[in-house]
Amino acid sequence: MTLTRPTAGASDATGPSPRSGTGTAVALLVLVALGALIPLLGPSAALDGTGEAAAPGVGGIALLRAVLFAALCVPVGELFVNRLARTLPGAPPAARSWAPYAAAAGFVAALGLASVVATGNLVPHGLAEIDIGGLYESRDGKLALLEVNAFLVAGLCARSTRPAVQVWPPAAVVVAEALRAHPTTEQSPLVGSGLTLVHLTCAALWVGGLLYALRTLRVWGPTEAGAALLGLYARVAVVLLAVITATGVCSTLRRMPPGTVLHQLTATAYGRVLLAKVLLVAVVAALALWARLRLRRAPDPLTARSPARAEVVALGVVVVVSGLLTALPVPIRW
Repeated sequence: MTLTRPTAGASDATGPSPRSGTGTAVALLVLVALGALIPLLGPSAALDGTGEAAAPGVGGIALLRAVLFAALCVPVGELFVNRLARTLPGAPPAARSWAPYAAAAGFVAALGLASVVATGNLVPHGLAEIDIGGLYESRDGKLALLEVNAFLVAGLCARSTRPAVQVWPPAAVVVAEALRAHPTTEQSPLVGSGLTLVHLTCAALWVGGLLYALRTLRVWGPTEAGAALLGLYARVAVVLLAVITATGVCSTLRRMPPGTVLHQLTATAYGRVLLAKVLLVAVVAALALWARLRLRRAPDPLTARSPARAEVVALGVVVVVSGLLTALPVPIRW
């Protein structure tokens, strides 16, 4: 298989057919439906036997947070991969942007989370229970409003051709999430927020970047530019994985003192979900290594797309599990 751009006839013969596109859409819908079961059913399994009590509506909150994280990854990844593609001379146009749809999904998720904050962290059963004005009176409320407005602005900027304009709304969401995850009552909250800021940024680049890179390769076909783009992404992904691992370990040790980590990983809901996330990331790292070896050693570097596709599915599960993790009670007392 050569890395040359196919002719028009070859493209028609080997390109994705309407049937394959339909099959991909159906498979994607099935994966999304199965992924939604994790935050909805996960809390009861994680809390079983721990003696901990979850907040009301924890399953719905976990699902909304997973949607919010996924909606954040899409535009960040597109900006990242487009930046890499611009360094390749003669590269074709990239895949169509999903940023407008991600902004709409993120706006709905952020609005749902803001409504929970507006009712005192309780699930509202009617509009009359939501105190919109109360959002301006609390730190969590202001951060929730910031995320709602950021996704709204992201939707307005999604069609812009200027990356400098598009980058600010996702950046605002990352900052808001980093501050929200570490309240002022926590010991050294700015340190925790800084770790979360770096961790979430790198995770969004990794997940969203791989998704958009694979979508772009599907549009480009078997070209030298495609192999070069995947190689550029792989080199940056190694650094991203290292930073994600380092910040994740530091954040874990801040929440779980070293002497209690092994016990809390099995005896608390937060620890169990964290352990599941760590195992999933290990699987993702193995798939990434497999893809990198194929990229460097296989006669056709684009065969690396097969493990990369499995990697992006596993990363999607990691995003959903992360949403569940943020909704469970933290097992530490400051």
